[in-house]
Amino acid sequence: VQLQASGGGLVQAGDSLRLSCAASGRTFSSYAMGWFRQAPGKEREFVGYVNWTGYKFYVDSVKGRFTISRDNAKNAVYLQMNSLKPEDTAVYYCAAHRGAASDRMGDYDYWGQGTQVTVSS
Repeated sequence: VQLQASGGGLVQAGDSLRLSCAASGRTFSSYAMGWFRQAPGKEREFVGYVNWTGYKFYVDSVKGRFTISRDNAKNAVYLQMNSLKPEDTAVYYCAAHRGAASDRMGDYDYWGQGTQVTVSS
């Protein structure tokens, strides 16, 4: 599976952005898809995931603001980010996992290249 993340940019606090992750491969629908982010000088952290059944889980800091969705017909997963805050500034990565959905980076088998999100105050 190859993943290509896009949609990042520079926005102001309170704005919204929608990130996309396009995946190759015929078995996309069977993968759990996760979003992670890495802020400057910090470790990469879990943001949320959607598993193959559509179940979603988010880190507390983005609950109520971020929404993950997937379109298996398009081999794509999305991260809708609303009410963005400066602390959301990071490079955002999508990742695919053949097993059960997980919040651990090490469980993911495939990674996209990342897309930069910068939120100004």
